[in-house]
Amino acid sequence: MGSTEDLDYPQIIVQYSNGFLISKVMFTACELGVFDLLLESGKPLSSDAIAARLGASTMGMKRLLDACVGLKLLAVETTQEGALYRNTEISSIYLTKSSPKSQYHIMMYYSNTVYLCWQYLADAVREGRNQYERAFGVSSKDPFGAMYRSDEEMLKFMAGQNSVWSICGRDVLAAFDLSPFTQIYDLGGGGGALAQECVSLYPNSTVTIYDLPKVVQVAREQFISPEEHQINFHEGDFFNDSIPEAELYILSKILHDWDDDKCKQLLAKVHKACKPGGGVLLVESLLNEDKSGPVETQLYSMNMLVQTEGKERTAAEYSKLLEAAGFGMVQVKRTGKLYDAVLGRK
Repeated sequence: MGSTEDLDYPQIIVQYSNGFLISKVMFTACELGVFDLLLESGKPLSSDAIAARLGASTMGMKRLLDACVGLKLLAVETTQEGALYRNTEISSIYLTKSSPKSQYHIMMYYSNTVYLCWQYLADAVREGRNQYERAFGVSSKDPFGAMYRSDEEMLKFMAGQNSVWSICGRDVLAAFDLSPFTQIYDLGGGGGALAQECVSLYPNSTVTIYDLPKVVQVAREQFISPEEHQINFHEGDFFNDSIPEAELYILSKILHDWDDDKCKQLLAKVHKACKPGGGVLLVESLLNEDKSGPVETQLYSMNMLVQTEGKERTAAEYSKLLEAAGFGMVQVKRTGKLYDAVLGRK
């Protein structure tokens, strides 16, 4: 191991401190519609033209665009007419609303909701509970009641989750061969993007999205076409209502919302409902067994502290929860991407 002189500590601290500034530049460019405008224009534009079209100050827009160039979200070329800006491949694919892989909605959810909770991270660490009461003035006792505190907020959250599965869904669903399972329930399936990926990858399957009545209503109206006959809906609260029989249950980013006791309670209900030979697929971001990383998962676990009752876990911890509920033959597949897969069998 090198000496402390080998590490540029001031530079590291500056980089970490700038993380907030970097993300807010990206969020702001998304919110103002910079990337969408440049995509629609079909040609590079000057900062004055962009500012005029988006109703922004010329000075502020110029600084924002130059910061986006520095972050490689935009490219700039100097012409006789002055500097002209265009999208990079990254921004065109991931930051424009119309792209199939758009992350716009999750960006907006982070910018307008998650960051407000994170302002009270120190309080969350001191108290060991989520911070909806401080951030939004709503009770923190029911995390999803707070998360879905308005129709607008619920739609924002569902669209954000759909964004994530548009780029990560196939990785976790292909981690194991799920083709033997034709009757699948997606518990807490929200806007249905993972269900859509599932029926696309496994065309002989049907997926039922089980979620709260108001979530199902929005999914039907906003996200899932009536023509998608392989996707069905079931309204209910899986903690308090019965869970129908199925061959496979998908719990994607569900268990990380809850403490161990709640997870055991839910998994026991799933095991009881599951057909013999069936299983449960957990989709989560896995910590290393010594919890030394990955850093993204460590940060997600901090987010669970400020927003939910749960935490991120190791593969061994999820396996232990599954086994306590009666599931066996637990297999773990790390995808190398944001989310991993754990399969337990009955």
